[in-house]
Amino acid sequence: MTTTPKHTTTGSSGSGAAGRAHGRRWAVLAICCVAAALLGIDNSVLNYAIPSLSRELNPSSTQLLWIVDVYGFVLGGLLIVAGNIGDRIGRKKLLLLGVAGFGAASALTAYADGPGMLIAARALLGLAGATIMPSTLSLVRSAFDDPKERTTAIGISSGIGAASFALGPVVGGLLLDHFWWGSVFLINVPVMAVVLVAGWLLLPESRNPKPGRLDWPSVPMSIAALFGVIYAIKTAARDGVDDRAVWISAAIGIAALVLFLRRQTTIADPLLDLKFFRNPAFAGAVGSNVVTLFTATTLSLGFSLYFQVVRGWSPLTAGLALLPGPLSAAFAAPLSAVLIPKIGRARTVAFGLVLMAASTATLGLVTPHSSYWLLLPALVVNGAGLIFVFSVTADTLLASVPRTKTGTAAAISETAMELGGALGIAILGSVLSAFYRSDLTLPGGLTAGQTSAARESVTSGVGTGAALPGSTGQQVVEAAKSAFTDSMHSTTLIAAALMAVGAVVALFALRNVPAVLDVETDAEAEVEAEANAAPAPAV
Repeated sequence: MTTTPKHTTTGSSGSGAAGRAHGRRWAVLAICCVAAALLGIDNSVLNYAIPSLSRELNPSSTQLLWIVDVYGFVLGGLLIVAGNIGDRIGRKKLLLLGVAGFGAASALTAYADGPGMLIAARALLGLAGATIMPSTLSLVRSAFDDPKERTTAIGISSGIGAASFALGPVVGGLLLDHFWWGSVFLINVPVMAVVLVAGWLLLPESRNPKPGRLDWPSVPMSIAALFGVIYAIKTAARDGVDDRAVWISAAIGIAALVLFLRRQTTIADPLLDLKFFRNPAFAGAVGSNVVTLFTATTLSLGFSLYFQVVRGWSPLTAGLALLPGPLSAAFAAPLSAVLIPKIGRARTVAFGLVLMAASTATLGLVTPHSSYWLLLPALVVNGAGLIFVFSVTADTLLASVPRTKTGTAAAISETAMELGGALGIAILGSVLSAFYRSDLTLPGGLTAGQTSAARESVTSGVGTGAALPGSTGQQVVEAAKSAFTDSMHSTTLIAAALMAVGAVVALFALRNVPAVLDVETDAEAEVEAEANAAPAPAV
């Protein structure tokens, strides 16, 4: 596969489905952005509904863990399979099926009358989300023929996607102040209904005209591999590596992954085309995404605790305090299309990582009483740096494969980000906890149980101190807050150093990727346009 720049004009010629896609390209972008944004909001809103739903449904501790985690497990495990199906049956068709399913599953979630029903409904949300995420990116890629417009469009999509994750706490806080816990999910239904109707009317179809048959033996291997690995990572982050479930799921996941990868090299129509990774543009983009998500989780995890536990702010106030970063990402996203022609893709990604490294190191210097207005500029810079990376890598990844395989490529990108985020929480989250325990200096006179509780986490430390009388309790609270901010200093410096290393690696990995990148030929576009007007091939 080459990365020779090629400006295709097939779509703009107005012929067939490609012409319709071009004429409606900004409507396609708007529809896909709304669908993706709702997924981002839904992914972050649950944490704010947990106290309320716990009181009403009374789940056990195990059930509560599954309520929280099952969405991510199912979504991460099915992304690659869903991307392949979309390439075969049509990305519009798959998106609309996913949107309808997401709306129905949201209603089931909102009115769940017990923990079991809620877990099942969250699993269905994950299934629907796995069909929506790769479909939105690949539809945007197919709708924009001009490489410069495509870069801008994917930048906008990435920026709105980043902002949507921070909107979850704000939306959740506003709804929970006035309605029951199910309202944070029920709000999805009318929005998805609008997306369904608009998508049906305005989205052009897009699919691979010659996909080959879906290799069904690869499907359970892929699901077992990703589900096992993601489950092991998240369980290790929460319960530690001594948990037997971690080792069992890791063994299953790794064994399935080895079998899956071996099979992909021996079959004619692989579920995951490993030749993609021979392309420096594709491999460099995926690697940059993993590094960025791995390190960026430190801020989202650390500052959520900092604002709510150390500063004592409400979830809504904490969400609003974090919002400038994602909003900065949304507004800065189109600038990536301006930077690429001037300094190139490698330097744009490296510049974004350098901005993230500098702002992360600055934010790590917080104290329990730091002024928010001193943190605000660093949050804004961090958001801009984040989107310079994501918008460029998403565009690079999608443009470095034929348009007929963008569903699979988008699924690989989303899966890499899921794994990067899970690894970041597991590893850097554990580092943050370890530094907290080592930095915590408690006053004398505490029982063994009180000491153990205070050392568990900053939340437990502050809670333990608040339950103790007099000056001793206040000392424990202050010690926990101080230890946590000290642990943030150390952990964010590690994250910033990794970002800086990632910037250097991106400079080399993406150095030969041209500013204008489009591997598709006019012949490929014509063949796809003809296929989009024909019945979908059998899966």
